[in-house]
Amino acid sequence: MVPDARLRLVLYCFLMTALFMATLDNQIVSTALPTIVGEFGELERFGWVGSAYLLATSAVMPLYGKLGDLFGRKFVMMAAIFIFTIGSLVCGLAVSMNTLIAARVLQGLGGGGIMVSIFSINADLFEPRVRARYQSYSSLVLMASGAIGPTLGGTLSEWLGWRSIFLVNLPIGIVVLVGLALFLPYRKPHRRPKIDYAGALLLAGAVTSVVFWADTGQIFGSLIAPKSLGVVAFGVVCAALWVQVERRAVEPIVPLSLFSKPTVCLLWIVSICSGAVGIGSVNYVALFLQTTTGLTPTHAGLLFIALTSGIAFGSINSGRLIARTGSYKIFALISGAGSCLAFAALSQLPLGTPIYVIGGLMLMHGISVGIGQQVPVIGVQNTVPQRDVGAATGTVTLTRMGGASLAISIYGAVLSAFMAGAPAIPGVANIEELTPAALAALNPETRTAVSAVYQHAFGPVFISMALMIGCSFIAACFLKDVRLPTMHKKTAP
Repeated sequence: MVPDARLRLVLYCFLMTALFMATLDNQIVSTALPTIVGEFGELERFGWVGSAYLLATSAVMPLYGKLGDLFGRKFVMMAAIFIFTIGSLVCGLAVSMNTLIAARVLQGLGGGGIMVSIFSINADLFEPRVRARYQSYSSLVLMASGAIGPTLGGTLSEWLGWRSIFLVNLPIGIVVLVGLALFLPYRKPHRRPKIDYAGALLLAGAVTSVVFWADTGQIFGSLIAPKSLGVVAFGVVCAALWVQVERRAVEPIVPLSLFSKPTVCLLWIVSICSGAVGIGSVNYVALFLQTTTGLTPTHAGLLFIALTSGIAFGSINSGRLIARTGSYKIFALISGAGSCLAFAALSQLPLGTPIYVIGGLMLMHGISVGIGQQVPVIGVQNTVPQRDVGAATGTVTLTRMGGASLAISIYGAVLSAFMAGAPAIPGVANIEELTPAALAALNPETRTAVSAVYQHAFGPVFISMALMIGCSFIAACFLKDVRLPTMHKKTAP
């Protein structure tokens, strides 16, 4: 039974608070990472602070989606928030890069459930076209967390230490847990729960192997080293066994029928690529700003307002247009083309480019991300039967976060490869251990030399981002120009 309008509004506010917490975590870490790396060292593990979270998130998303379909969304959502909040506490107590990465995994185990459950509950509350409008309102939350996150992360890391950026999640998580416990009704599904544990574990193994393989070049020395190929072989075995298990499962973690729908497969590609650039690029853009422009963490965070304002503007307007017209293909095309052009331009900027030029390109990228961010979720939910909405939504968030996690590893490998060949700089013992504060304390000549090294290394990184989002544009070209219905689709008996 769908709650009345007033209760739906209250529930939507709590859901958006949970979304704020999850997106704030991604954004707040970005400007603090250079400080964390400066304290712990190990620049080669810079990407793992982000990818560990996304990897865990990706691995559990399909399971959360299916658990919501089988047991109801309420307690699944509350469990995810609880795990995320505990993970935030552990991150704030980390004593080394290894413990921080492990704590981020725990945090990601909850974050995956938050993202899947939010979109699944929205699908229960609102019909497709109205859902598009309400999902566009989430861009206001993205704008708030995106504008506050990088600035707050830089400010807290400078004044209170980087640990405070994780501890800020604790009060938010407690408030959301209490609110959902009081106001979110429990909808008991009409089918007997049968959890596909084997399918969940095998899918997690396959996804984890793909992402981990992207990092084996740094861990084992080469992507084709024997141990790296062993990771690939393990992933292939998990994928093959997963297909066999899903064919026999009564309630498959991901229904194989989804793979027979061309629209769903194309939207998965769009989701992978948009996650790779929309989410996976954030930490590297923050590092780029602090190492090549001389901005402090706080000022770099302020520049992210251009990015997040663009996301809000693009998402609000595209959501309204989708709700009005029922068409979503054109927005996927515009999104892919805009971000591709933005990163292609960033890759060609010379050292000393005015900040307003960089800010303009970040705004362009933000608008592009906002225009297309709702397309995969809305398109897939419109394509599958109502009984599989949770599982299907899980696949979208899985591909988005999986794409981001894989891309972070790729960007890290590209950055490390071009940093490794950098010439020695007089007065700098180890360029990787320079915090933003230490970089600012260098004399102008040395600081310029360090910035030039990073500028040279980031050119190929931005090119790789442009190529990835270009794949999204190509996939969107093959989408059918379907129209969303105005009422909930009938569920087959």
